[in-house]
Amino acid sequence: MLEDLSQHVLDIAENSVAAGASSVLIEIAEDLPGNILSMTVEDDGKGMSRDFLEKVADPFTTTRTTRRVGMGIPFLKQSAELCGGKFVISSVPGAGTRLEALFKYDCIDRPPLGDMPATVMTIFMGYPDINWTYRHIYGGREFSMTTEELALVLEDRELLRTAEVGLWIRGQIAEALLELRN
Repeated sequence: MLEDLSQHVLDIAENSVAAGASSVLIEIAEDLPGNILSMTVEDDGKGMSRDFLEKVADPFTTTRTTRRVGMGIPFLKQSAELCGGKFVISSVPGAGTRLEALFKYDCIDRPPLGDMPATVMTIFMGYPDINWTYRHIYGGREFSMTTEELALVLEDRELLRTAEVGLWIRGQIAEALLELRN
């Protein structure tokens, strides 16, 4: 089982990469008055057929050839539902997939958010050719970072793979999340 939501984000982002996505949105929204934490990953990858979509939350349904089970989505769905939330996934073949997990924010069983700065750094560095958008909303305030913006400043997407840039990305996100919460 994945320990925190940032690990689920990484797992779902890797699914987007495997689906050939060129653009992926990752959004975390912490709505304290509404008592909801939502996690959304939306991509423009190859999408899923209706038949596969209906079975995607079954642990014995996977597109991977290295093993016969896929536990990421089933565990995420189970966690969301256990926490009084819901899990919604929609997909259009040839157009992409949108996954949303909602959690009751104050539920004692809700997995912690985890290290989102390190997760986003890993995704940006690992797949710099994809147009990633990370958006985090807390109490109505928002922070976002995109690889497109970073590539414009760096003038070379390959620099996203460097340790210096990766550490800067992680630091900027960590600082921004602290500001959102204060």
